[in-house]
Amino acid sequence: MPKQQRLSSNHQALIGRYLIWAYKSTKESFDRLERKTTQALADDFIWKQLNSKHAKDLKDPSYKVLVENYRTYIDKKKEQPIDQSQLLYLRNRLAAVEAAIKNFLGARALPKIRHDYEQEFTRRIWESKDSHSL
Repeated sequence: MPKQQRLSSNHQALIGRYLIWAYKSTKESFDRLERKTTQALADDFIWKQLNSKHAKDLKDPSYKVLVENYRTYIDKKKEQPIDQSQLLYLRNRLAAVEAAIKNFLGARALPKIRHDYEQEFTRRIWESKDSHSL
């Protein structure tokens, strides 16, 4: 592998911004696919809680309909297939972008970028105006 030439501060800044964008866009796409799996785990747990810890409430017909609607919502989400090739590509692309971040920005940059990404998406969730109620 050829020795990397020293970059000007301007070039370093441009590469830094590009790598942050590449991380963000790749991670968003990867998370979008992976969310289907992780949400299914959480949804199933929540549904089981509604049916076990709150089973007495199922005697209320209106409540029971809401719980059944939640099950339908869960089942519809599970019916949507996950493109395994795309998931593999995005996983590998994310690893490659992370390697590039370490190479160009240093090993300490990656944890900061990961942290900033999580903070930003958590902020977006809290500030989101659209709420989907079931």
